Amino acid sequence: MSGLRLLCLGIGDAFSARHYSTCFALEAEGRWLLVDCPHPIRKIMCEGALTAGVALEVGQLDAVLLTHLHGDHVSGLEVLGYYFRYVLNRRLTVYTHADVARLLWSGVLTGSMAWVIEAAGAAPTPRRFEDFFDLRLLEEHQPVGVGPFRITCRRTIHSVPSIALKIGADGRTLGYSADTQFDPKLLAWLADADVIIHEANSGFMHTSVADLMTADPAILAKLRIIHCSDQYDAAQSPLPMMRQGTLIAIEP
Repeated sequence: MSGLRLLCLGIGDAFSARHYSTCFALEAEGRWLLVDCPHPIRKIMCEGALTAGVALEVGQLDAVLLTHLHGDHVSGLEVLGYYFRYVLNRRLTVYTHADVARLLWSGVLTGSMAWVIEAAGAAPTPRRFEDFFDLRLLEEHQPVGVGPFRITCRRTIHSVPSIALKIGADGRTLGYSADTQFDPKLLAWLADADVIIHEANSGFMHTSVADLMTADPAILAKLRIIHCSDQYDAAQSPLPMMRQGTLIAIEP
């Protein structure tokens, strides 16, 4: 299957009571990448794929791309790591920048994954990040090939290390802001993507729709918003909002 397709799995922010946290999966040539991994990720993927009419299960994922370590973007990684090791009998490949990865094990996952009982009556034994995950580091502005995909990252302005992404396949490119303070330079970096998905949330470490509306018309024509609060009125939005459980083709 040619082309680049995006399955939108969640559109909400960290406090949403109506939507799953923002995440999506990308498909090219029958291969899948997951961008961010909130909990409950298997349910999120199952419901999103069913709604969109797509056959997708977590075992089909080539890798997970993590933009940053806030819980609404990474809280499902524990379950996915356990599922890959003990159900699929393989490690989960994770891509992110070194600044994001630095505290992934010691600051996020050790409380639940550092000790494991693997047989009845056995004592807990220590486990390492490498027992569950295969970490691949991204460098800023250095493209990396993952199967049919080509991934490039750039740091954003946020309260913790976070990266924006450009992901290409078959001559198409998706740009994704991830969480960020409004940054015209980031928009310029994303401008050559065919579709740009940008967060639109309140607070000084996020980007408002009003700020996005100051962008160049050529960028606005490609822009779709995500990571919105429950109070945001999509019907009145000057920019199209992503919809959970939808499959879109990334087209030039």
